[in-house]
Amino acid sequence: GAEALGKLLRQNKSIRRLILEWNSLGVWEEGFSFFCQGLGANNFLQRLDLRNNQINHQGAGELAVALKQNASLQELDLRWNNIGLLGGRALLNCLHSNKTLKRLELAGNNVPSDILKAVEQAMDHNQDRQTILSETQNRAYILSKEVLSLKDEKTKQFLDLMDTIDKQREEIARNGRMSAARVSQLQEALDEQHSIMNSLKAKLQMTEAALALSEQKVHNLGELLNATKQEQTSMAERHFTELQQQKQEGADREGRLLRDLSAASEKNLLLRNQVDELEKKCKVQQDQLFQVKQDLTNTTAELKLRAVQVDHMTQHIEASERSMQDRIQRLEAIRIALEEELSQVKAAALTERGQAEEELIKVRNQARLEEQQRLEHLEEKLRLMTESRDEAQNCYLKQKQMVAETQAKVNQLSLHADGLRRRLEELQQDLNSKEEEKVTEVNKVKVELQEQIGHLQAERTAQDGLREKIAALERQLKALSSNHREALLDKEGEISMLLEKLRMKEADISRMREEEAQRASFLQNAIMAYVQGSPLGTHSSRK
Repeated sequence: GAEALGKLLRQNKSIRRLILEWNSLGVWEEGFSFFCQGLGANNFLQRLDLRNNQINHQGAGELAVALKQNASLQELDLRWNNIGLLGGRALLNCLHSNKTLKRLELAGNNVPSDILKAVEQAMDHNQDRQTILSETQNRAYILSKEVLSLKDEKTKQFLDLMDTIDKQREEIARNGRMSAARVSQLQEALDEQHSIMNSLKAKLQMTEAALALSEQKVHNLGELLNATKQEQTSMAERHFTELQQQKQEGADREGRLLRDLSAASEKNLLLRNQVDELEKKCKVQQDQLFQVKQDLTNTTAELKLRAVQVDHMTQHIEASERSMQDRIQRLEAIRIALEEELSQVKAAALTERGQAEEELIKVRNQARLEEQQRLEHLEEKLRLMTESRDEAQNCYLKQKQMVAETQAKVNQLSLHADGLRRRLEELQQDLNSKEEEKVTEVNKVKVELQEQIGHLQAERTAQDGLREKIAALERQLKALSSNHREALLDKEGEISMLLEKLRMKEADISRMREEEAQRASFLQNAIMAYVQGSPLGTHSSRK
């Protein structure tokens, strides 16, 4: 039956709980060894009940070998068997490599109390380890969710910005097309109204007034361009100073984290030194106990040999035995004191670990708050940049309107010039038919017309300059938009770097926890070796 159960456990992948109490599986040792091999090969069973199965210390050794290989069993009930001291030690030794077993029942097996306590401590250690692993997994899952949500928000914001920019570009193009259509309509209206001009003098006065107004508008446009340039320079300086401040804040934060890590490493070194000293003391006490055992064995051998020959030496031997027992009692008291010191050191290590975890939690909270503040600051910057961009677009639209008005005026002036030229031709024909006295007056009119033409040409050159300035402003707007996109990309790079630093810190914390768990297991091994080598076991067996 034990062999059949071993074959079942090798191949089965669905059984999670198996109760085999009162079946005498440990009577035949070879069959029970097959059962233990099947248990070691199984990775799905979680609870096993082997109460009252006549399992001896050899069967317990086979179980210990199977538990070293098994990585799924969580509860094992071995009550009311015949495991004894050797079987208890074998099971205790296998618990150093098995990290999944949470409950091991050994009542009614003639196992010493110190081994039972050590087994309970190992079970508590496994439970603590699994709780810590589950907490770290949950934290890592929560952090990954937060990082993904932040990335999604950033991508959404970037896409919204790009959409708004594209919409604004489409609006600008549509407004340009509308303005071109309006300009064409105005030109047609001006062509129709050109035939209704009354006199040369009124036209000349109107042209002079229009030239004065255009000069004033040119002056105003120059002032607006200077103001926009100053605003752009001030905005660039402010962005540069804010970037420098953010870099300095990041450097300060990294320095604080490095100082905290150095303090934690110093505390770990101090704890390591204390553990080394305690291990040295334990080794010295073990050497003393070993020497005492050797002395006891030598004296007992000599007493057995000389008991027949010498009877009067019995009193001396009893006195020596009493002294050795007193010495053993003193050594036992020293051992108890050392165990108390070890428990105190463990409690101090646990408290320091809790303080370190609290400090790490505080640092994480501070980092999150700072990241939120930085994100709010960046959103405020984006809002300011959008407002400045809207203002620049408004200025650009105003300048476009002014340019359209100037173009309309230029068209009016050109139409006036054409009418004047036609009127001059008519006057020349009339003057040829008239008398020679009016030739001088006609020359004066020609001179005045040439001056007006020169003014018109100067106004055209001024309009060309205004067009070049408008093109320069459009290039500056494009440069500002590209700089804004580069700043956004830089901020996203900084956020990714901070997330990488957080991952590195979490890896360091997990490594420190694993080192603490290893130190605790080393201390437990030393205590168990000391307990196994103590004279209590030999003394009880002799009785």
